[in-house]
Amino acid sequence: MNEIEDSTTRVSTLVGAAKQYSQLDRAPYQVVDVHELLDSTLMMLSGKIPPGITVVKEYDRSLPQIPAYAAELNQVWTNLIDNAVSAMNGSGTLTVRTGKVREDEDEVFVEFGDTGPGVPPEIKDRIFEPFFTTKPVGEGTGLGLDISWRIVVKKHHGDISLESSPGDTRFRVRLPVAWQDAEEN
Repeated sequence: MNEIEDSTTRVSTLVGAAKQYSQLDRAPYQVVDVHELLDSTLMMLSGKIPPGITVVKEYDRSLPQIPAYAAELNQVWTNLIDNAVSAMNGSGTLTVRTGKVREDEDEVFVEFGDTGPGVPPEIKDRIFEPFFTTKPVGEGTGLGLDISWRIVVKKHHGDISLESSPGDTRFRVRLPVAWQDAEEN
């Protein structure tokens, strides 16, 4: 009976995460808690994160909710987490951090850090280009960061940036707290 109860709890948790991740039962543009989006994405990707990678969450729980296309932000989180996990090649630390950009600004940030080898300086300027990939043929399309950039910058009026050195690569997504024109670009 304990095994059945444990299995039922795990399935219910996964179904809840899938529902949150997909956002199928919600309006496309809504006010969301970025932490709920991050947690559902991490749950959905938990099977792709090898045991040698430690996930550290450093959430600023005082952040306000933000207006967003929630399902599309989940796609951004998926792309950034997938790239970080791939870069670490089976071992390291993935850190997911949230906070306010500055106390006097109405922007929040979500940062994904990894302890992989880093992005070589000679390709940093190209990483958001469509079809540019460092993955072997058949493993990457080169569209993940381009799509992420379009979702963050064009649809959410935010910004996405990269800081990288060996052992410390961080993608930082900045998003406005105030409503923006929800018009698609």
